[in-house]
Amino acid sequence: MISFEGSLREPSIGGGNMDDEYSAESIQVLEGLEAVRKRPGMYLGDPHDGSALHHCIWEVVDNSVDEHLAGHTDSIEITLNRDNSLSVRDFGRGIPVGIHEEFGISAAEVIMTKLHAGGKFDNSSYKVSGGLHGVGVSAVNAVSEWMEMTIHRDGIVYFQRYEAGVPVEPLKEIGQCKDTGTLISFKPDLSIFTDIVEFDFEEVDTRVGETAFLNAGLRIAIVDLRGSEPHSSEHLYKGGLSEYVSQLNERREVLHQEVIKIKGEKEIEKGDVEVELALQWSDAFSESIRCYTNIIRNRDGGTHMSGLRTALTSSVNLYAKKKKLLKGDALSGDDVREGLAAVVSVKHPDPSFSSQTKDKLVSSEVTGIVQTIVYDKLGEFFEENPSVAKQIVEKALLASKAREAARKARDLTRRKGVLEGGGLPGKLADCQSRDPSECEVYLVEGDSAGGSAKTGRDRRIQAILPLRGKILNVERQKHNAAKVFQNQEIQTIIRALGAGVGNNEEEEGAFDPTKLRYSKIIIMCDADIDGAHIRTLMLTFLWRFMRPAIEEGHVFIAQPPLYQLTKGRVSRYVFSDEERDSVTLELQGGNPDAKIGIQRYKGLGEMNPEQLWETTMNPMTRTMLKVTVRDAEESDELFEILMGEDVPDRRTFIEKHAKEVTNLDI
Repeated sequence: MISFEGSLREPSIGGGNMDDEYSAESIQVLEGLEAVRKRPGMYLGDPHDGSALHHCIWEVVDNSVDEHLAGHTDSIEITLNRDNSLSVRDFGRGIPVGIHEEFGISAAEVIMTKLHAGGKFDNSSYKVSGGLHGVGVSAVNAVSEWMEMTIHRDGIVYFQRYEAGVPVEPLKEIGQCKDTGTLISFKPDLSIFTDIVEFDFEEVDTRVGETAFLNAGLRIAIVDLRGSEPHSSEHLYKGGLSEYVSQLNERREVLHQEVIKIKGEKEIEKGDVEVELALQWSDAFSESIRCYTNIIRNRDGGTHMSGLRTALTSSVNLYAKKKKLLKGDALSGDDVREGLAAVVSVKHPDPSFSSQTKDKLVSSEVTGIVQTIVYDKLGEFFEENPSVAKQIVEKALLASKAREAARKARDLTRRKGVLEGGGLPGKLADCQSRDPSECEVYLVEGDSAGGSAKTGRDRRIQAILPLRGKILNVERQKHNAAKVFQNQEIQTIIRALGAGVGNNEEEEGAFDPTKLRYSKIIIMCDADIDGAHIRTLMLTFLWRFMRPAIEEGHVFIAQPPLYQLTKGRVSRYVFSDEERDSVTLELQGGNPDAKIGIQRYKGLGEMNPEQLWETTMNPMTRTMLKVTVRDAEESDELFEILMGEDVPDRRTFIEKHAKEVTNLDI
């Protein structure tokens, strides 16, 4: 958890200081926002996949959090309204309402209508800022059907409404008050947000929880008024980053009960950079490191992540050699970080990001600052806690041995392929083209379906790889990767794809998506419970050992039809129960007594080659699902729950989400 101890000695613009009044004069303007509606992706993210829609929330909420960081509010309330608008209320100072000298309108209107206008740019108003206070809210205003701003300040309630970013009328007084704060309500413009147009409560709640962890003592409540029964959630954490890490490890067996806490700061030209971390190792196979800058999540890491990783590797190796726990080669970064859960939070007076969505911190000076602080403090912790340090080193040594065994098994797989001729498995029916951009390979469940697929395919661009039975559940072999590479079906997949295996790009022979022999990897399984299980096993293997294939959009799931409906000589294929009912009525032509012929397909082998081509493999008519990942850490956790060995955890997950199932085959 971030606790702002001490102060940032940040030189102010115009000679101000932290005690200066937050007023109209504090607002500086850099440029207008004419292009936001035309190019929302430049400011808010993709307007089609839901990321931009939800980023609108974070821009508004982060402005309220800035007031908390400045010491002016300890409570934020978020409401998802019935009309799909959203409201954010804080109890800070209230946006300034005085007339802005340059523009001749209220400072509040300047903030809401001018891009890059806000208190962040006047360093006397905020020592650090999460959102670009003024940039984000004006961009949100631009992409909203309407936005309403209510300000409680100096005993007066002010109000202004905007439509498509344009003020309906000037800021006006509508009442009196005894409190202070700002209420922002907005409804996204659905002509801009075209695919995902409703706020996701779970996504909002998760992000709100992160923000509360990073701001000890800040209460954030969220209420969802949509649906038949309103529901709510409240977040207030006093344990800070330590409590956050404990939550990340709540399903794991930790190596040490005490969470390691590190804190430090370094002065730079524009002020102080403050660094805070919490670390804890567990028996997990993967690492989970979350990075933040000024309470904003940086999903792609950045310079603070680089500094942390370098310091961890150096610190653990130094201690291991010093205590003669390490006899051979130095431990790799992957060995050291296996099973690590960590949260690193940086507070920076003027951070730089790779984009407006702030997914990656690029401030170069942060690397060295984090590296130095972590190296020094972790070294001190190891000396003062030798039993914990020894456990961490032993965990890394085990990871190193397992990695070496896996490497040998992987190399054996590669050599075996070469000795057998060309490295391609015998059961692979390859395509004729050698241009990966147009080639695709079907991973097919069973020899029977594989035979139909081989006959019905387009031999020029479509390869078929039949797989027998269920492949190994690699999630349950997390500490025995060598066994994974010894599995016959997995060896076959590795050799067929021809791009290596392993997610650590620094290792020789690791998976390299640029070497894929096929641009599309299509998983084709039966439409029954066994098929779903086999599909999940394949996805688990790809995620754990060929993750870039999923992250870069190479993995697809074929969608064979569930039914064939027949009336006379007319046949229609449908892919859901709802479509079956609709097409049945259509074929009946208003005559409910016409008994339409319905064939339920449970196995791909039930279709002849022509049917399989027509329904599932013809690029002109087929339906496929593209496998995508929005959050790698959440995906990691989901694979652990669903495919791991923790049965109670899996049962809890299933019970929680049972009502969300829409296509259950019993």
